Amino acid sequence: MSLSMQLKNNSSLPLNDIHPLPVEEFASRLLHSVADGLRVSAYFARPRQEGQFDLICLLANDNSGKLQLLQTRISECFPSLAAQCPQLQLFEREVAEQFGLQPVGHPWLKPVRFERNWREEEAPAPLAGDFSAYRVEGEEIHEVAVGPVHAGVIEPGHFRFQCHGEEVKHLEISLGFQHRGLEKLLCGGPHKLSLKQIEAAAGDTSIGHACAYCRNLETLAGVQAPERAEALRSLALELERLANHVGDVGALSGDTGFLPTASYCGSIRGNILNLTAELCGSRFGRGLLIPGGVNFDLNPDECRKLLERLTVIEHEVNGALALFYDSPSVLARMDGVGILSAEIATELGLVGMAARASGLHRDLRLTHPGPADGDFIEMVRQKRGDVHSRALLRRREIAASFAMVRQLLQKLPDGDLRVALGPLQPNRLAVAMVEGWRGELVHVVVTDGRGKFDRYKLVDPSFHNWNGLAMALRGQQISDFPLCNKSFNLSYCGFDL
Repeated sequence: MSLSMQLKNNSSLPLNDIHPLPVEEFASRLLHSVADGLRVSAYFARPRQEGQFDLICLLANDNSGKLQLLQTRISECFPSLAAQCPQLQLFEREVAEQFGLQPVGHPWLKPVRFERNWREEEAPAPLAGDFSAYRVEGEEIHEVAVGPVHAGVIEPGHFRFQCHGEEVKHLEISLGFQHRGLEKLLCGGPHKLSLKQIEAAAGDTSIGHACAYCRNLETLAGVQAPERAEALRSLALELERLANHVGDVGALSGDTGFLPTASYCGSIRGNILNLTAELCGSRFGRGLLIPGGVNFDLNPDECRKLLERLTVIEHEVNGALALFYDSPSVLARMDGVGILSAEIATELGLVGMAARASGLHRDLRLTHPGPADGDFIEMVRQKRGDVHSRALLRRREIAASFAMVRQLLQKLPDGDLRVALGPLQPNRLAVAMVEGWRGELVHVVVTDGRGKFDRYKLVDPSFHNWNGLAMALRGQQISDFPLCNKSFNLSYCGFDL
């Protein structure tokens, strides 16, 4: 009998088929799998009876397109593997914070979201931002603290820089200031509000997270959304990708002091969001997706009008991008700044754009494809891992997304928009992964004996990638931080959950 399970994206398996490993074997297999090139996509605890917990690790094999599931059973503590596998350090801290379990030997145990222990509901929640920061010692070392309240209208996050002169020796990032307890809210679901809560997990990725949620429910109900519904989902997902990439180029332009492209892209981003509003009434795609399919359709005349508007927008985008990417002063400002090597990106488990800009082969649409993925996709990568690479990768993905949206509008398959969902299968574990515009979105659902959510694990790409920003800034000038930060453009909200 195998003690580790293999499954694929958008699939499920019975809980009885998952056999807990002894803790030592769990640790050994996990470390060997990572050494063999697999990466940690999710790692979480699930409460059981009498103070016991299942510790579950989902590992992605990007070469085979398969997922490996490892599980062990623990009580009050478990051995930390973060020192040998840095991909786990945030996940272990999260487990410790949520359930009061102790990762013995963790090298940097501190709060992740300043969350109240799930087992101690009467205890007061910890004060957000109250932690002991790491300090670099030495003559002429000084500290610069920024946030959580910022000068612009942006989300809250605290950044603490340890500097020698203008050079950043270490950046410590503390988030959690808008933690909502989303995973706990989802327990016992699906509730009437569950999909709305999922859409708000990271507001600029509403479609991506909703897509993963819907596919999990469809898997657990034993149905598949119609082909036309999946094509409309993909269309909305690419519009979401386009709007955010164009907005990011504009923001990067602003941080380099090049205002023409910044102004153009702000306006154009709004026009792309309006295409999504034409589809479903919401600029962020909320209400478009439902378990079993979609709520809205496009007739041939509407497709034609959207294509006409898309052509105009693409022309405007190309003009704004040409101004930016053909300006020597702009390129000089980004070149060689905030380099993140492929080795460090691999060690930290980076995903999505940030990983591909460092040369890693990380795009779920190709490695772990969903129902409508793969037809128009090619891997877009850069190699240097600097701000320029992350900016240029956006330009290439913008071009690819325009082509995909055009083909989807021209070739929408016939068929129904939705199928009915019956009850969810009890005592199963389901996995859905979607390549959002930032990167890998992972949703893992465990159902109880009634088919309700016993545990809902959600991993936004920002959870993997914030430490990549911290490492990219080492050795840089502190004045490079806004540019480096915007080149990653990670979500506070998606991290805080």
